[in-house]
Amino acid sequence: MKNPTDKKSNATDSKADHARDYGNDPYFVKKANKSKALSESWVKKDIYIYCMLTAIHISRKLEKLIKKWVVPQTHNIENAPLGKWNATIFFVDRKKCWLITNAKTQYHVILPDIKAADIADIDRIFKRAFYTQLQYDSISISLDNVNRLLEDVHLYPTDNDRSTTAYQNQRLLDLDYWKYEYQSLEYMPIRDLTNRINKTPINLTSKKRFSGYTDALTEMKRFLDTNAMVK
Repeated sequence: MKNPTDKKSNATDSKADHARDYGNDPYFVKKANKSKALSESWVKKDIYIYCMLTAIHISRKLEKLIKKWVVPQTHNIENAPLGKWNATIFFVDRKKCWLITNAKTQYHVILPDIKAADIADIDRIFKRAFYTQLQYDSISISLDNVNRLLEDVHLYPTDNDRSTTAYQNQRLLDLDYWKYEYQSLEYMPIRDLTNRINKTPINLTSKKRFSGYTDALTEMKRFLDTNAMVK
């Protein structure tokens, strides 16, 4: 993942004329002297690229620590295919760990001991952790399909998703208990603990009946089955 504050590359410079004509946001297309067909093809291309981004909305607490890596949100970024994720931070032995949660399924992934130097490579780290957790949870999926599910990962400011934040706060309480049980991050079986929280009963509907309860692992498995991602 490239630092959004870095200078633009030559490839970007070659699009300078298009940037002047259409603006930086494909959803706000300005009038141009180009032909209508060219305008439409350029906009569709931008929208296609834009739609394949994977958005991780980070908590304000996490944003304070990695501010230069956060991409300003200028428009709706609902994306494909798993939708957006939310990330927050917790500490074990003063080491920074990320709890990342998929809003659709409430499936959790933990990234332990994330250092400042890791942020530039957070795309690969997150994909690998997601893939490893799925394997641990007995969900057989190829790494290629994981890469398709999680396209270019971008970090965005909080979207104030209260529902996902509530689920995360509950899981953070579980993790606080386990921190005292295991004493040290090196002794914490991260994949096993994540498996446990992904099996915790949750209700993703507005109904409070028992039939409305499920768990994040089941929901993720159902999504992958439906989308023919599972081997």
